[in-house]
Amino acid sequence: MLSNEANRASTPAFDAVVPGLSVLRDVFANLYYAFPQDQPQGPWVLIDAGLPGSADKIKKHAEELFGANTPPAAIVLTHGHFDHVGALDGLLASWPDVPVYAHTLELPYLTGRSSFPPPDPTVGGGMMAYLSFAYPKHPYDFGTRVQALPADGSVPGLPGWRWVHTPGHTFGHVSFFREHDKVLVAGDAFTTVFAESGTATYTQKQEVHGPPAYFTPDWNAARASMELLARLEPEVAATGHGIPMHGTELRRQLAAFLPRFDELARPKVGRYAHQPATADADGVRSVPPPLVNHWVKGLAVAGLALTAVALAMAGNGKKDKRKGKKARSTSKGKADDSYRAWYRDSPAPQGASGPDWQSRRPGPFADQSPHGQDTATSQPSSGTSYAADLRYSDQRSRKIETQYP
Repeated sequence: MLSNEANRASTPAFDAVVPGLSVLRDVFANLYYAFPQDQPQGPWVLIDAGLPGSADKIKKHAEELFGANTPPAAIVLTHGHFDHVGALDGLLASWPDVPVYAHTLELPYLTGRSSFPPPDPTVGGGMMAYLSFAYPKHPYDFGTRVQALPADGSVPGLPGWRWVHTPGHTFGHVSFFREHDKVLVAGDAFTTVFAESGTATYTQKQEVHGPPAYFTPDWNAARASMELLARLEPEVAATGHGIPMHGTELRRQLAAFLPRFDELARPKVGRYAHQPATADADGVRSVPPPLVNHWVKGLAVAGLALTAVALAMAGNGKKDKRKGKKARSTSKGKADDSYRAWYRDSPAPQGASGPDWQSRRPGPFADQSPHGQDTATSQPSSGTSYAADLRYSDQRSRKIETQYP
């Protein structure tokens, strides 16, 4: 039963959302089992693939719904972050004939060609954000098993559904919409929980929020995507994080949130707060520099802590020496700078993508206006058509090397 006042304690991890859509909460990220409403045990589609190590759990619940030896007709992905594709390797091994679909701009991160922009733990908000530096950053390589979603907006295996390009959280992020009853699977275009907070993530208190800030590299595009989804007037919103919400309260919270998006969702400080990363069909093209000052402060705190430990050890050593004992303590440390991601710089051909892409033509580069002014901090007005996708297809820049902090 849908509720806008649910929490983790009152909601099972595996549950029906509406007829034809069930959810599995995989620790803190959601994935969905979608199927025709009139065929509960007919062909079905998996939307997203959860965290690493979850393949057996996902298959177990699939068997509960559809019976043994009933693989999905397809797996469709909202995006390629580790908490949405982590179990895909194991699932593909068990389901060797099942195709995987994602937006064409998401394919570089699913075929080993590019890493995502680095996560940003400086955005604040809580434990989930602060720990994001440790989340998996590497690209996945599913080879030819993954292919582009159909250009006509249809969803393989799900008649009556369509996909909508909703970039911002990732460049090729998509949401899925069942038009006849306005059921929305929004992925991480927005959430129904305060995803940066460890406490909120654990309790699963329901309320509309923006995309998880620590993994969002383009805030103008994220706002445009959330505006687009609000214009669909969803009756149900099933998100990548948080318990599904519905009805008048869902639409009221969306309407109240969007005019304050920059206040409530966009970080006050952060690597991408005012300058987006850019990408094209070959992957990431440029990322803004990390916030050095925040890291320097962090290193200073760590240095003070190490100094205190060293002084304590030295004091213990003197005591041991006076007692005729020999204290030995050795420590070695070396910064890990082995992981480096090389980004491609060849421009991709202009393609159709992004919110309302059907009615737009190519425009200016992502970070340069027609007059040469920086548009990274420009903000599209509510309800306007925002060319979020263009920054991902015609940005030209030199080849760069980025070391993850």
